Amino acid sequence: MIADNLKKAGFSVGWVSAVDSKGRTLWIVDAHRDDGKRFVVRADEKLSAFLELERITHGRPRNRL
Repeated sequence: MIADNLKKAGFSVGWVSAVDSKGRTLWIVDAHRDDGKRFVVRADEKLSAFLELERITHGRPRNRL
């Protein structure tokens, strides 16, 4: 759903998972547009990566507890 919303906003979106040297899975999500805007996020969970990408592409401040 987040990827669909980013695509509707003109972004190309891609993601990949990788395993680090300690065996942990990392998710890398990338969104870019023809106007040169590009955002890359790395997180331990796929959903967290997409939520962070959605936040930064829409200019929302990070929630602070």
